[in-house]
Amino acid sequence: MQQILFIDDEAPIREAVQQWLELSGLAVRTCARAEEALALLDADFSGVVVSDVRMPGMDGLALLERVRALDAELPVIMVTGHGDVPMAVAALQQGAYDFIEKPFTPERLLGSLQRALDKRRLVCENRALRRQVAQRGCIEGRLLGVSRAMEELRRQILELAPTSVSVLIRGETGSGKECVARCLHAFGPRADKAFVAVNCAAIPEQLFESELFGHESGAFTGAQGKRIGRIEHAAGGTLFLDEVESLPLAQQAKLLRVLQEKSLERLGSNRSIAVDLRVISAVKPDLVAEVRAGRFREDLLYRLNVAELHIPSLRERHEDIPLLFEHFAQAAAERHGREARPLGAAELTGLLTRDWPGNVRELANAAERHALGLGGGTGAAAAPQSLGEQLEAFEAQCLRQALQQCRGNIAEVMALLQLPRRTLNEKMQRHGLSRGDFLPAGEE
Repeated sequence: MQQILFIDDEAPIREAVQQWLELSGLAVRTCARAEEALALLDADFSGVVVSDVRMPGMDGLALLERVRALDAELPVIMVTGHGDVPMAVAALQQGAYDFIEKPFTPERLLGSLQRALDKRRLVCENRALRRQVAQRGCIEGRLLGVSRAMEELRRQILELAPTSVSVLIRGETGSGKECVARCLHAFGPRADKAFVAVNCAAIPEQLFESELFGHESGAFTGAQGKRIGRIEHAAGGTLFLDEVESLPLAQQAKLLRVLQEKSLERLGSNRSIAVDLRVISAVKPDLVAEVRAGRFREDLLYRLNVAELHIPSLRERHEDIPLLFEHFAQAAAERHGREARPLGAAELTGLLTRDWPGNVRELANAAERHALGLGGGTGAAAAPQSLGEQLEAFEAQCLRQALQQCRGNIAEVMALLQLPRRTLNEKMQRHGLSRGDFLPAGEE
């Protein structure tokens, strides 16, 4: 939970401010001296510093300088007496977030604090994302996201990666099925072997057999040399069959035989070639329905679907959208030699109210347009929503973020959002949100 660090050498003021803020649901810690406060701060401090300007020993301006040296993005609010306003203006020029003149009302302090806390939360979230990206050897650096759905997906991947079982990945277009498949490969014992991706929907039917199984020279008209097929090329590693539902029935039977016998014969050859590989498949439709419709072999389905992973759509993990967008926009800005453009509140609302039928792929495209300064990068592509609908969507997103941040702890959510329990329960029910969906994995 974010914390307020309040520094003032006068005990009555410290006590009064602490009481005001705690009644408003904020966590507060007070200090009488700047030196005492500095010992409590580091670059990962998630809250806001509020300090009087005139204090014995180290004054507020010296404290501001030390805090900015520690973390230039940590908000510091200066509290000044009537005669210290010119000093406070100088503090703003030196990087203070705001200044408040004594005597001040609780409302004035709370308003400034809420804005500073929101800014600090975004800074901390973006830093956490960048740390994930920097951890290229870790799964968090490959599958970005802080939602519970993504935490669970990463846990499942790490459980399945060391095994050799076939995995079927289900997910909508653009949700990241190949990325998941590559994680299963990268975090398993075959990581140093080939990862061969085959888009089954992109291969003409007459070329399937040659592409998958290979051919010998002269096997058919135009076969002027020997060709190693995709399956043989993946031997020892991983074969990824994207859009596996597009496999022609004739090739399904041949693939099933290869998986059962762990060997293949190139087209035009009678020699069996042993192949040891792991098969990961990806599909958009329900393969059981495809089996019922006679378009997919039931025995092959059982062979491919020993374990199944479901990738949540972007609309199922709205809390990941700001982090993902910032990552894609930063990467695009670096690719094109541009300065990263900040995301405004209206643009953020536009992101959160879109349906994202293209999922992460569509979000990455919007982020690139934003980085290039092109119009329409974050605007709503779906039918325009009324103000009421946009407010409802934004309220739902705020609730999701608070539940995620507090890991389902209702008391902390009430304090964070300053809502009574009954109001919070009504809003959660209206938006279809359940506390259980945000609890840490393994907790009920």
